[in-house]
Amino acid sequence: MKNRCLLILLSISFVQHLIAQTNLKNKEEVEFVNTIIGTPFGGFAKGLEGGGTLPAVGLPYAMTNFLAQTGENKMGRTSYVYEDKSIIGFLASHQPTVWMGDYGYVSVMPQIGELKLLPKERALPFEHADEITKPFYYSVLLNAGNNQRIKGEIAAASRAAIFQFTFPATEKAHIIIQGINLNPALADPSNDYEERIKKIKGFVKIDTIRNEITGYNPDRVSAQLGPDLPNFKGYFIIKIDKKITSFGTWDNDSNTPSSTEQFGTRMGAYINFKTTENERIKLCIATSFISLDQARENLQKEIGDEDFDKLVTKTRNIWQQNLSRFKAEGISEDQQHIFYTALFHTMQFPRELSEYGRYYSAFDDKVHTGNSYTDFSLWDTYRALHPLLIFTQPDRVNGMITAMLQMYKEGGRLPMWPNPAETNIMISTHADAVIADAYIKGFRGFDTKLAYEALLKDAMVPPDNDTSLAYGDRDKWTGYEARAGLTRFNSIGYVPFGKTAESVSRTIEYSSDNYSVAQYAKALGKTTDYNRILKWSKNYKNLYSVKAGFFIPKKEDGNFLHFNPMDKLGRQDGFTEGDQWTYLFGALHDVPGMIDLMGGNKKFAAKLDENFTGKHYHHDNEPGHHYIYLYDYCQQPWKAQELVRKHTTENYRNEPLGINGNEDCGQMAAWYIFGVMGFYPVTPASGIYAIGAPQFPKLTINYKAGKQPKVLIITAENLSEKNKYIQSVRLDGKPIEHPFISHVQILNGTNLVFKMGPLPNKNWK
Repeated sequence: MKNRCLLILLSISFVQHLIAQTNLKNKEEVEFVNTIIGTPFGGFAKGLEGGGTLPAVGLPYAMTNFLAQTGENKMGRTSYVYEDKSIIGFLASHQPTVWMGDYGYVSVMPQIGELKLLPKERALPFEHADEITKPFYYSVLLNAGNNQRIKGEIAAASRAAIFQFTFPATEKAHIIIQGINLNPALADPSNDYEERIKKIKGFVKIDTIRNEITGYNPDRVSAQLGPDLPNFKGYFIIKIDKKITSFGTWDNDSNTPSSTEQFGTRMGAYINFKTTENERIKLCIATSFISLDQARENLQKEIGDEDFDKLVTKTRNIWQQNLSRFKAEGISEDQQHIFYTALFHTMQFPRELSEYGRYYSAFDDKVHTGNSYTDFSLWDTYRALHPLLIFTQPDRVNGMITAMLQMYKEGGRLPMWPNPAETNIMISTHADAVIADAYIKGFRGFDTKLAYEALLKDAMVPPDNDTSLAYGDRDKWTGYEARAGLTRFNSIGYVPFGKTAESVSRTIEYSSDNYSVAQYAKALGKTTDYNRILKWSKNYKNLYSVKAGFFIPKKEDGNFLHFNPMDKLGRQDGFTEGDQWTYLFGALHDVPGMIDLMGGNKKFAAKLDENFTGKHYHHDNEPGHHYIYLYDYCQQPWKAQELVRKHTTENYRNEPLGINGNEDCGQMAAWYIFGVMGFYPVTPASGIYAIGAPQFPKLTINYKAGKQPKVLIITAENLSEKNKYIQSVRLDGKPIEHPFISHVQILNGTNLVFKMGPLPNKNWK
């Protein structure tokens, strides 16, 4: 205990001083970010997922996430899980979310005493009370036994970082590098290790002249879902500020002292040294998907001669610049933490893939000139994240679309879920919605003709083997899935049950994406395409059974699957991540059409009521994220106002278990931010937002439209827990007569003022 206290006292540095300033009355926005929110594996209730977030350090949209690793990750488990009690390494990771894979990773681990190499053997206990978790800095005290502690710290940029370890006095200090981790003990139905162990090996090299360790890792955890990539490698370079004199390499259970090179499937290197009390060892680490030389260049550009504290400050300032575009006033400290942590979560994915003017493409296995992004979770993020980026990151929107178009040129299809190769995860081609929505809202900084070609292909051209493959969830790679079942969708008007998996969900989502493609066609003056594709956007109606009162599976012969309303349908019956209730209001592109199908406003509202009171709505599941706002369309907007208050409050907390459901690369966070702003983008490519209700007394948004700076001030007069209903809305003094507002109105306005009260205004609808 004495040594631990001494370590804490002596390690107070500029970083701790910087963080200590957060106790001052006027905190900056970055200090409200709590990166531990969402990190538990378990969810709000039994059977629910945690947020799947990571306490990563680095710049917004960083290519590489640098973080402490509490366990061996795979698809289904992130590298940091809050419930874990030990740390096995400090990781350079590219795993975007719990159900996708890491790739090109590398880790390092400090150690004293007996040399222990494999993850479970080298694990050291820690307490969350001994962590500091910030977007720009991480630290933890590791229990090394015998009242001795090792302090680990991280500062990072986008592709490079500094790991700093403070040791006790010892004759036997070690740093273990693990360059690849193909552990067959982690195998399960979602994780195939057998093929990867047969095909790939990592490499590591110790260079005592340059005092560095280099290598590459060709592993992609989600490789079974995508194509073979013979040229894929995650390169790394690790420079150490203490002379390397004693070292070795290892692979699985094999340890080779004094070896300088190693190939293997579960391998790495280690260095041994002596330390004095509180001696700091600094490791500068950089990653690349292009080459070792590029990793070296990334290290020089992002770290260079930068010391640890200066890098912390530099990254902190960039986060502050990004987060301070939103100024929230009149809310509690907990709300500040929830809001700015959510904003932080919207600034992590899709991740940068390019490296100073070049990028490796997993769509053709080659290096190209240009800038790029990857890890687009499009089935989730087309709903709210990408529309939010139009306000928060307008300078990145064109680049993200260009990245998707590059994937189209290099692979022949727009991405569904690149990780970094296409994985065919989830359904439909929601890049269509993202691109069309941005175009309708004025973005032109991408190849608009190529974009139309790509969108038209999604709507018109079925995937290979479309009539012979079912394209089930997480099937092994057979080629680009795109809109599986499109042949029949375009001919008979729906995806039939028994021919293509998840047929009902596909029919509804293909219809929605067709609306986006049609709007793009209309904007380009492509009238024939517009009329044909808009007609296909109504195909969802062909699966609505008036008798059942739901969208249900239909066979190719035109007969509905037998259905009892008490049955709970699932994936095997034609749905994606849900049942008949999950997709009942799924045609977000044609709400008036759904209202007509269900018998008019009153019957539609009654069905919505049943959805919420019957606990069919699950906020942790993205298909229902627009359902609250549908009350606007059936002339009962006060119910949307009630539910926005309820769900922005109940589903988000300032604590580790703080997100009700998987964050899904920023979608849950973006939903929350739109929720407190007071409006939501229900229909992509429509240019219209449905009004909910603002949850903060004042929110100021500084953004850009083109090159022009804009300010939107959202004020909620008289807002309180009781006064949750909108009495009136004015934009720059002009009344908003109905619960909808256009993107053009917002661009041309400055002051959006909501007058709130204790009772619904049922005349405003």
